Amino acid sequence: MKIDLHCHTKYSYDSNSDIEKIIIEAKKKGLDGIAITDHDNTEGWTEAIELGKKYNFLIILGEEIKSNKGDILGLFLKEKIEGRKKDPRFVMEEIKKQGGLVVIPHPFHYGEGFRDNLTNYLDLIDAIEVFNARKPFSSPDKMALDFAKKNNTGMTAGSDSHYYKGVGYGYTESDSNTLEDFKISILEKRTIGEGKKAPIIYIFTPLLSKLIKKIYCFFKRN
Repeated sequence: MKIDLHCHTKYSYDSNSDIEKIIIEAKKKGLDGIAITDHDNTEGWTEAIELGKKYNFLIILGEEIKSNKGDILGLFLKEKIEGRKKDPRFVMEEIKKQGGLVVIPHPFHYGEGFRDNLTNYLDLIDAIEVFNARKPFSSPDKMALDFAKKNNTGMTAGSDSHYYKGVGYGYTESDSNTLEDFKISILEKRTIGEGKKAPIIYIFTPLLSKLIKKIYCFFKRN
């Protein structure tokens, strides 16, 4: 089973991707499912579940929460977590209360890395994102992989896609047959992170698209 565990939709402030386009693209790339992990919101959950049923495609409900030390992915959630700019331990404990998984995305990547010693949170961390397809440099991924191995955490990978064509460049693979077993396989450290770096233009496409839309609206009003 192959699932992209880090995807952003039009409900993230820095993305403009329709969920239906994301799912279609993911299926083209041979994925079995995706996790919806928009920034500090869960507005796309209902739409994603409905489209998942339409396309017979697995959907994991998640959220990327910006704590005061860095981003934290909550996976297999049931409700939105109000954790923005709060202490990482608070965010992680809230994820655990829902039976969710705590994953640290892009922990060592420049500009968006985790700004604290991750060993302080090993009692709550379920997995480290050891490959992020959106970030252009590979050395931080290697650092994340080394950290996960050294500290015996689970391992995940994701596209961190903010543009629908970027989905699936990074994914987490397991020998599971169901989402529940996939979740267990992360906890039991039976998953691997796979993928390749997405074309760098995909980093800028959502921002350019939003800029063009704003310019168009400005001239239309005037």
